[in-house]
Amino acid sequence: MEVFLPIAQVFVNPVEILLLSAIVGVLSGLFGVGGGFLMTPFLIFLGVPPAYAVANEANNILATSVSGSTTHYLKNTLDYKMGFMIVIGGTIGTTLGILTFTYFKDLGKIDTVISLAYMYILAIIGTLMLVESLGEIDRAKRNLVVKKKLHVHYWIHGLPLRMRFPKSKLYESIFTPIIIGLIVGYIAAIMGIGGAFILVPAMIYIIKMPTKLVPGTSLFVTIFVSVIVTFLHSFNYGSIDLLLVFMLVVGSIIGVQVGQKIGEKIDSSGLRALLAVLLLVVGIAIAYDTFFAEEVQKQSTKILNKNLNFFSKFILEFSKDMPFFYGLFSIMFAISLGVGAAFIRRFISNLKNKMLVKS
Repeated sequence: MEVFLPIAQVFVNPVEILLLSAIVGVLSGLFGVGGGFLMTPFLIFLGVPPAYAVANEANNILATSVSGSTTHYLKNTLDYKMGFMIVIGGTIGTTLGILTFTYFKDLGKIDTVISLAYMYILAIIGTLMLVESLGEIDRAKRNLVVKKKLHVHYWIHGLPLRMRFPKSKLYESIFTPIIIGLIVGYIAAIMGIGGAFILVPAMIYIIKMPTKLVPGTSLFVTIFVSVIVTFLHSFNYGSIDLLLVFMLVVGSIIGVQVGQKIGEKIDSSGLRALLAVLLLVVGIAIAYDTFFAEEVQKQSTKILNKNLNFFSKFILEFSKDMPFFYGLFSIMFAISLGVGAAFIRRFISNLKNKMLVKS
């Protein structure tokens, strides 16, 4: 069974989309990293053009970030002041990223740029993760304990205009979170990822935030960055496909919950090595697809011009006739799914607790 995506103009198998997004969601919940750098390549492999894969995965990240951030809001594990500083940089970075995206799109090279970006990023991240995880496994076998310095200072810590962040109990230059946000926003606009794999380590090791505040604040920042990316992609290129977004969100939210539950019960250091290998394999597959299978992909995207059903026609016409409102609707659609998922999860959790108390 295949479904036609009216905006991306391709046929996809909804079962494959749901399964892959759920699997990526499990990995995200298990390792605490965003799944965008895996799901976007998977969408490309399934035949979704790279420019559309980036935009729709950004909208999916918005929904899952809203879901996770709502949970942290209810637990009061967010630093809003620090988050807003990072968002300022993220807004600048996202704007620069969209300008870069537009430049290469006008040259007709954006698909190649996206593929190359993923190829290099996945190779670098996968290699670093593999080296680190193998080192951890080796130290665990030999019962070695490595002492780490409590305070490591970089050039970024010497920047002026310091500000107090009461929630995190920090006295930090405002340029530190702004620069980090700028980098994350730029990458998110071009690659359709939340940037957690950069943001989370930066918040822990550079900004030195308390670990318990990092996940919630990271998700809070990702919401704003993803909103900007989603709107600009929708308004400028009309590339958001609500049908694809819905399938991605449903699979991701279910997968994340499963991944978090699994992560509470097992030691993930060994599994992190497998994730690193997976990243390297995906990077190699993208390289092959870019340099050796490009012509096949180009031919397959020209076939599609079919009669659409009512819902598909509505999405297509809405996107073309009112791009501004379609962009806003895409954002509200993702936010509604995310908030709804968070409250459903909380309701189920409370119900389980009540049943345990009664038993």
